[in-house]
Amino acid sequence: MEKTKPSAFKRFMSGYGIVIITGLLIGAAAVALSKLGNPANMGFCIACFLRDIAGASKLHTAGVVQYFRPEIVGLVLGAFVWSLIKREWKPTGGSSPITRFFIGAFVMIGALVFLGCPLRMVIRIGGGDLNALVGLLGFIVGILVGVIPLRMGFSLNRAYKQSAVEGLIFPIILSALFALSLTTKLFASSETGPGSKHAYWLIALVIALVVGALCQQSRLCMAGGIRDVVLFKDFRLISGFAAIIVAVLVGNLIFNGGVKFGMQSQPIAHSDGWMNFLGMTVVGFGSALLGGCPLRQLILTGEGNTDSGITVLGYIAGAAFAHNFGLAGKADGVNEAGEFVRGGASQNALYVLIAALVIFVLIAIFNTKRQKA
Repeated sequence: MEKTKPSAFKRFMSGYGIVIITGLLIGAAAVALSKLGNPANMGFCIACFLRDIAGASKLHTAGVVQYFRPEIVGLVLGAFVWSLIKREWKPTGGSSPITRFFIGAFVMIGALVFLGCPLRMVIRIGGGDLNALVGLLGFIVGILVGVIPLRMGFSLNRAYKQSAVEGLIFPIILSALFALSLTTKLFASSETGPGSKHAYWLIALVIALVVGALCQQSRLCMAGGIRDVVLFKDFRLISGFAAIIVAVLVGNLIFNGGVKFGMQSQPIAHSDGWMNFLGMTVVGFGSALLGGCPLRQLILTGEGNTDSGITVLGYIAGAAFAHNFGLAGKADGVNEAGEFVRGGASQNALYVLIAALVIFVLIAIFNTKRQKA
């Protein structure tokens, strides 16, 4: 008997469909979470939320960015549960964990110079923040540079099967710490600033659980989308990228009375073009070497990938380092006279970004196996 060919709808859903739906729902969730209390243009931001968790855990003392974000917990647990249901939960690890930790730390510093991860970058674009387009250009450049060693055989070595305990440690500890943040006063919580703005924890958690499951199903990845276009002429993942922008744009037009396009006076953003560009160049290059953006690393952690778990710990360490040493960007604002004050990042941040790019090049060189003629 001849096998029945899948319908056009099934083929679409197994390819572009699930990715586009995931992107649209992430964009809608970002708008909804901002409407429910999260900072404007920051309904979902992996870098910002991990920074807030680092602050809540008192790894840094920036009082305005301290809150144990339920969204991070939901993304990991959503991916964990859905991968169990699909029988795709497979604990693996051992692929250059120390290297991944430090790449992750530098990626986080780059993101905090820009004031957002790749996910927030596209949310900001949908919200009219043209500084994010500068960041997108840097992100693309970083990935294009990162693709060069990938073409030449770059690898952080193979991962090996791990015990179930190894794969469970991160989700369990993250959940336990989150429970403690709800039931005790062990964790810090901002009274002003971005950290003080958040949706009700249960709503944020439920939304993130759904998004985590969808991202596990679709394999959505900001860095992977651009990488796949360059390497394989595959536009599937990048379609989710576009869908987020469309959903945020439409959501802002419907629920927030419109979109304010421009570079100045955008929510929690600065108009220092070079630092926006360089910050996201570091994020793009580092994410290409890691094999995924911060969102993808969280999802992989939920799937049992301990190397991604180490990378997420690197993100948290990088966030603490950035704020403890004054490397994070400062948003544009106004002074007491009502005059515009341009934000940006410090000279030390510039030196760290340059150092990160040099270190990434060295990592790429020493982990690229020359192809035999």
